[in-house]
Amino acid sequence: LLADFVRAKPSRAVELCSGAGLISLLLLTREPRLSLDCAELDPAASAAAERNFAENGLGESARALCLDIRAHRAALPHAAYGLAVCNPPYFAEGSGALGGGLPLAEVVAAAAWCLRTGGAFCLVHRPERLAELLSLMVGAGLEPKRLRLVQHRLEKPPSLVLVEGRKGARPGLEVLPALILTGPDGQDTAEVRR
Repeated sequence: LLADFVRAKPSRAVELCSGAGLISLLLLTREPRLSLDCAELDPAASAAAERNFAENGLGESARALCLDIRAHRAALPHAAYGLAVCNPPYFAEGSGALGGGLPLAEVVAAAAWCLRTGGAFCLVHRPERLAELLSLMVGAGLEPKRLRLVQHRLEKPPSLVLVEGRKGARPGLEVLPALILTGPDGQDTAEVRR
């Protein structure tokens, strides 16, 4: 869903908290002129990303960087990317939920550091943390520009939110129609199948 939400153009891009590089692989299938760096703390996941890129013939377009984005000022180039994407840990540090541990503020700060003016930051998160996310983005100079809620069914509340911010942009948020994953018949919607 995140890879589909991103408006990819030829540029230098970074995937933060990349794991095995799935978002990067999907983005490169849509825009092969991207040059992608994948920043991941876990050495095993970073090595898996490297293998994924090699096995898919993308070794020239994507590279895995094993680094801690909390040290982004030393680990990532400043204002070097036109696009940053992230599927971050959803739950707050200390919440006891699986996947907690990296503060959302660190993810936003890393994106703001490495994006050039006008660059896009796209991420997926939980709707219950939307106020925190938007506040952090605005505070870091990443103006929220597009937002889309994701619902499993029309009658269900959203389970995810997709957000795009632009570094140095003026205020003005476009709220897109919700992405409904499953139709009344229990099958994937046409948009999900696409």
